[in-house]
Amino acid sequence: MSTHINAANKGDIAESILLPGDPLRAKFIAENFLDSPKCYNEIRGMLGYTGTYKGVPVSVQGTGMGMPSMGIYSWELIKDYGVRNLIRVGSAGSFSEKVKLRDIVFGVATSTDSNYAHTFELNGTYSPCADFDLLLKAKAAADKLGILVHAGNIVSCDVFYEQPVDWWKKWARMGVLAVEMEAAALYMNAAYLGAKALCIVTISDHFITSEQATAEEREKTFTDMIKIALETVTA
Repeated sequence: MSTHINAANKGDIAESILLPGDPLRAKFIAENFLDSPKCYNEIRGMLGYTGTYKGVPVSVQGTGMGMPSMGIYSWELIKDYGVRNLIRVGSAGSFSEKVKLRDIVFGVATSTDSNYAHTFELNGTYSPCADFDLLLKAKAAADKLGILVHAGNIVSCDVFYEQPVDWWKKWARMGVLAVEMEAAALYMNAAYLGAKALCIVTISDHFITSEQATAEEREKTFTDMIKIALETVTA
């Protein structure tokens, strides 16, 4: 089988998958962390690979930017390919003085300014949250690796170039640690379809200090986040 955006056949994709937004980061993860990786998808340049980590089958799939793209890929991965554990590994912008450039954040829950939840016809405001089992395993993996992490609320936004200069300060006032663009859709899809999801992000931009990581650093140096995710799905 295949879909209009994924060339994989049934069985080509493992039950556990890492989901970077950047397809080149997917390629980097596959080539540097997985044993015997095999590319199962190149449609739209959104690379997907399956290999093993410590003998356990693991896949890695680019998802693109934003909730519409994440929504499509994660929905098909769960519904059509039987993926059960999905971990987003991406970049984010920090709103907190305590969360430094290149620090790692676990998205315990994700606020959003998106109307993505409208498709589920809910009579209220839904709060997308991480799977607790994956969250516990990720924290245990980080502790074992000696990696400091932060955990809390993040926000998934539809707009990258927000026009009000201080738009982020209202989210920061509510204790939101960082902003990214995909986790809310992933969490909602996983909840609706009965899968497990977690968002792990590395801080690439800082709204208080104005620090930024380069594009190459985003692709190749966020290795601690990848190690945590792989240890989590193989625990």
